[in-house]
Amino acid sequence: MSSTAKSNVVNVLEFLDGDEYRLPTFALLDQEGVLYPGIDAPSLERDKALHIYRAMVFTRVLDERMMAAQRQGRLSFYLQCTGEEAAVIGATAALDDSDMIMAQYREQGALAYRGFSIDEFMNQLFGNDLDYGRGRQMPIHYGSAELHYMTISSPLATQIPQATGYAYGQKLAGEGHCTITFFGEGAASEGDFHAALNMATVHRVPVIFFCRNNGYAISTPAIEQYAADGVAPRAFGYRMHVVRVDGNDVLAVHEATREARRLAVEHHHPVLIEAMTYRLAAHSSSDDPSGYRSRKEEEAWRVKDPIRRMKRWLIDRSWWSEDEENELLERYRRDVLESMKRAEKRPPPPLESLVSDVYDEVPLRLQEQFDALEAHIRRYPEQYPRGARSLGIDNTDEPQGRT
Repeated sequence: MSSTAKSNVVNVLEFLDGDEYRLPTFALLDQEGVLYPGIDAPSLERDKALHIYRAMVFTRVLDERMMAAQRQGRLSFYLQCTGEEAAVIGATAALDDSDMIMAQYREQGALAYRGFSIDEFMNQLFGNDLDYGRGRQMPIHYGSAELHYMTISSPLATQIPQATGYAYGQKLAGEGHCTITFFGEGAASEGDFHAALNMATVHRVPVIFFCRNNGYAISTPAIEQYAADGVAPRAFGYRMHVVRVDGNDVLAVHEATREARRLAVEHHHPVLIEAMTYRLAAHSSSDDPSGYRSRKEEEAWRVKDPIRRMKRWLIDRSWWSEDEENELLERYRRDVLESMKRAEKRPPPPLESLVSDVYDEVPLRLQEQFDALEAHIRRYPEQYPRGARSLGIDNTDEPQGRT
């Protein structure tokens, strides 16, 4: 019997408990946004640094405005990236624009960095006739083929093994691309995570597993999720390259992901990155974090705010100013509000898209069902205002755009 595992023979019984697998945290900026002593400035050009920062600020503004819209009843559901902007956007900025992103549901910043417009965000959130998903997804389930951003799936962790499979295809294509998949430490407790890592190392595919360890799987704290030193040491079980990084330090995240991409693409080494961060907002618009964590804990993390830290670094380099900051915030807030008003006034997708987007030629049995549905809506238009409007019937008082 042969084995690929390398081991030494010992004659003394000794059990190992994993304590030797404790990883340090890679960081370049301190909590104030100042480079640690003796650290050279990273090779990040001014224009790219400002692009990253503007995407971070936009994501924060978008989240604030859309959470308010949800509370006003204008939107059914929302998830914020607040506090994790550096992890998501710093990693995205280190990729090639043609690399595939398979996200969870808190990575809107990645799309913002790649150029997803405000109107594209809003059309998806309101599920109108310009939504790429034709209103079939919950809000924040974005997708963009043009920007190489796979459409979000609600089930937890499904994107992780999918990323391994997609990266295997990229390896076969040989065009020098990789896949990054984002997920939380809660998703890392799913079996999909382990299956994906094992398959990735066995087949040596160009994939980056990016874990946003924000401390909570909805309301379950990390201390109740695992007993080991975080998620990163699990990589050793699969003989995978791994690094732990300060997830609120955008420079460190960018550098770690840049090197991870080199390993993945040039050497076919899959990489696990654990970004230590914190969800400053609620898990979703349906969650109240005051029930499971303290205000004191939240305040301790607010001083590590990733946007504040990068802003300080930019100002210290004379690349940014308070006047530019105020102008940017005012413009983003105005643009988001105006785009939201346009999106919620647009009509829903046409009713026939229920079947026409699925089949090239609609089967007879499905067409009969659709005809029956259309007749039912025409008979009771007041009960189906969106469907009625799609059929050209507008005799209801429901405001346009409500979902």
